[in-house]
Amino acid sequence: MRILVVEDDSALAEVVAEGLRDQGMPVDLVHDGLVAAAQLDVTAYDVVVLDRDLPGLHGDVLCQMITERTDRPMVLMLTAASAPGDRVSGLVLGADDYLGKPFHFPELILRIRALARRKPDARPRTLRAAGIELDPVRRTAVRDGRQLTLSVKEFAVLEALLRACPGFLSAEALLERVWDEHADPFTNTVTVTVGRLRRKLGEPPIIATTPGIGYRIVQSTTSH
Repeated sequence: MRILVVEDDSALAEVVAEGLRDQGMPVDLVHDGLVAAAQLDVTAYDVVVLDRDLPGLHGDVLCQMITERTDRPMVLMLTAASAPGDRVSGLVLGADDYLGKPFHFPELILRIRALARRKPDARPRTLRAAGIELDPVRRTAVRDGRQLTLSVKEFAVLEALLRACPGFLSAEALLERVWDEHADPFTNTVTVTVGRLRRKLGEPPIIATTPGIGYRIVQSTTSH
């Protein structure tokens, strides 16, 4: 699940972005409506957290533009205009949900996760493969009945691989889905994180690596 936060209050935007990253969500952050529109043309997002009063391009206009996209992200309007009339007008513009400022951060997390589940191409909440059961909402992962204790990034990598199963994900794709646009493409962070995840998953190994292609979840005990 990748998130775009569009908020012109830099301090608030950083707090929201860091809080979401702490939950294992890859987040991109912009402060201008025009920049956000350009960002949406090059990156696929699951949810856009959208401030209404933006420079460059008003949030209302950007919201309407998003709703006209074929494979559009879900939109959560996050704004100080929280009167009932404002909420109604925001939803009429095509927003999928509306949260007024100030807000409780746990509620923001729950609303974002709920929107991601409502996205038309969203998969079932519990992901299952190779003896793994992962619940992204409850943040739990189990292998053959054994509870796994994973870091935020390890959990996110496992979630991304399960969502792609039985297909491959390249290191670049994992960087994009689990980290964010500022991640160094030349770093070995993916290799290190996958290595830690493999050790925590235990035997037999279920994450296969194919050089030049990437990683995938396998049922076979011959993965490497």
